[in-house]
Amino acid sequence: MKKLYSLSLALVIMLTCILSGCGQNKEIEADTTESVSSISLLNIKSEVTSQLEALAQLYEKDTGVKVNIMTVQSGVDAQATLKGYYLSDQMPDIIACESSGFGNWEGLLVDMSDQAWASRTDAAYKDSTYGTLGFPYTTEAIGLAYNKDILTKAGVDPASITGPDAMKKAFETIDAKKEQLGLKAVIGYSAEPENLGWSAGNHLTGAYIDSGLSRSDTTYIDLMSNGGGVDENRLTHYAEMIGLFNEYSDPNLLVSGTYDDQVAGFAAGKYAFVTQGSWIGATLSGSDDYAKAGSFEVGMVPYAFEDGMDTILTSAPNWWAVPKEGNVDAALAFLQWCSEDSAQQILVEQAGFVSPFVDCKYVASDPFAPVISSYISSGKTSSWHWMEMTEGLGQKGLSFVYQKFAKGELDVSGFVKEFKKVATEWYSKL
Repeated sequence: MKKLYSLSLALVIMLTCILSGCGQNKEIEADTTESVSSISLLNIKSEVTSQLEALAQLYEKDTGVKVNIMTVQSGVDAQATLKGYYLSDQMPDIIACESSGFGNWEGLLVDMSDQAWASRTDAAYKDSTYGTLGFPYTTEAIGLAYNKDILTKAGVDPASITGPDAMKKAFETIDAKKEQLGLKAVIGYSAEPENLGWSAGNHLTGAYIDSGLSRSDTTYIDLMSNGGGVDENRLTHYAEMIGLFNEYSDPNLLVSGTYDDQVAGFAAGKYAFVTQGSWIGATLSGSDDYAKAGSFEVGMVPYAFEDGMDTILTSAPNWWAVPKEGNVDAALAFLQWCSEDSAQQILVEQAGFVSPFVDCKYVASDPFAPVISSYISSGKTSSWHWMEMTEGLGQKGLSFVYQKFAKGELDVSGFVKEFKKVATEWYSKL
């Protein structure tokens, strides 16, 4: 993890004392147990500011502790803002971090492994050295999204898609009825690398890394991290699935389409499947095309490129964390409360979040919320270890391998070789 080398010498000395237990230790321990009248939380999702303020108001009503919501507006570098707060000694009691942001706060965050909420979710941010550092307040999912109305009309049961043969049969069945179903293509998949490289390069590669695995299984990301290594047998099966997508995708979308084209086509009922995650739910809900298409029910099946893969990939897009130098006990108490019933109702029903907690009884109005909640409650989720690939590999490296495959410049064997070559070269630069 990276360190904040810009810290002044005085701050470093002060931090060393705190962590190593020099003279002030008893005083600091006493401070963390004192009752406080207010705490502060950094919010990096500006679109839900009013909902978080409603959450804060309810917490103050319940406990007497005021929560000041400090919102970073969309487009502003949240981590740069947070570093500024730190260096000016105005650090919030609860901060927000994306996966890559935790590296800026090595050794400065509270390990929350012992908190009661930690046993009720698989989506916490965990560091192998420092423990459970991130509280998940929402979750997103990656899987093969589908239009349930189209599958029903085609006579395809999504529950039957449990492996590569079943997936191929479903695609062939739908393709044979494409005209009567009003479809442009069976699947909306794009391997365009310049603007959509993050989709295939990161998210679909994530399916190769994690599909079918327990959340703690790091077999394939560990192999990749060791010089760009791959499991050629697993990657071959994965490439065969991508080849299926190439064959049945909209040819106008496949190598030159945009994200908007892809999502709009699915929203309008022109694709039975789409290779995007649950984040498109908000776009669907606000789409006139989706309304005209009947606001159809959506679902998600695993990227089952091998038999028995029964998980979708879920993770929090970012987490709340507690700095050691703030009002620690008060911050931890607030996060525990956020995992419980009254707070979950606001976060889910008002903010539209998909709860990461297995016992949450509320379901957001987002079209994908019911299916994600179902996978989470049944324990059928894998993690997002694609976020641990070396920087730029997926979006700026592997995405071009997907493009070559889509263009027909590579076959399955060629895809595997090129994928391995690019990954190896990328890691050799480190």
